[in-house]
Amino acid sequence: MSLVAIEGLSKGQTLALNRDTDVISIPFGKTITLPEGESVSIFQAKGSSVSISHEGRLYLVEGFNLDALGLPPVERPHLPKGASRETLEAFAWDQLRTCFDPEIPVNIVDLGLVYQLKLVDLIDGRKVLNIRMTLTAPGCGMGDVIAEDAKRKILGAEDLSAVNIEVVFDPPWQRDMMTEEAQLELGMF
Repeated sequence: MSLVAIEGLSKGQTLALNRDTDVISIPFGKTITLPEGESVSIFQAKGSSVSISHEGRLYLVEGFNLDALGLPPVERPHLPKGASRETLEAFAWDQLRTCFDPEIPVNIVDLGLVYQLKLVDLIDGRKVLNIRMTLTAPGCGMGDVIAEDAKRKILGAEDLSAVNIEVVFDPPWQRDMMTEEAQLELGMF
């Protein structure tokens, strides 16, 4: 179901940032810079990003900034040109399973947030991937952050010229949309 925690990090672990680091505030989605030497605690380390706590607030450290925590940065996923339609769709689903709401330790697919993934062949030969997804709550400020994370990862497929993500609230998300494994992990079963 969800990925194993990023090696070398555990919840509650305290680290000092080894350089100035852009982080995204949770749940507002605003980027700020935390200075080198600031002490942070690990809140969640899943997928390719890490949620940290600093002075009572939560922030997201994206995978390309993991070196600020003393870890190798996460490289962008890649799928070379010439992939079949099935391979492209499987790649997209796999990448979506590496996207997490920074406050919830279950990926967005198993949470039931992804309603539709549709690969479209345009007349000019380009391929576009359209995704319809929702959030656990309409007021969640992390929707744009989650969508951008998914786009960056999926655009690692060279055959795709665009990824369009539409966040919708109809039908509204309900906890029974989660996989059984997700409900077990969150203690909702």
